[in-house]
Amino acid sequence: MEAYTLSFVGVLALCLLSILLAIYSGSSKGRAGALSGPVVPADDDNLLYRIDRVHMNSVEALAPFVVPAVLAMMVGVGATTLAVLVWAHIVIRLIHFVVYLRGGNAAKGGSVRTILYVSGALVTLVLVVVTGWAAIH
Repeated sequence: MEAYTLSFVGVLALCLLSILLAIYSGSSKGRAGALSGPVVPADDDNLLYRIDRVHMNSVEALAPFVVPAVLAMMVGVGATTLAVLVWAHIVIRLIHFVVYLRGGNAAKGGSVRTILYVSGALVTLVLVVVTGWAAIH
């Protein structure tokens, strides 16, 4: 299992990022006097909305990535292959986080933010395929 150290650290980093974003989102809502739950107005020009959506995007992407990453370790996917996929996903998520929080045109749907989200989903898809392939061979 030592071969997977970089992947273990990466998976834990993704979990930590999700927790930190939950704290950031909740504390931002609290400081703004907003209720917990969805932020209204649902508008990309609203910073509180963007903070909430960054957190929710993180949560939405976490399980579909972490489950196959753990399974990949169990079925013996190459340590380097897995580490590259895990850290590529982390880099994409971090850039997505920064772009979305900055706001402006890059944060609006159909541009840089969407490209980053889809890129993360594609890395997840590659991970699922690689893990499935390793499991049946």
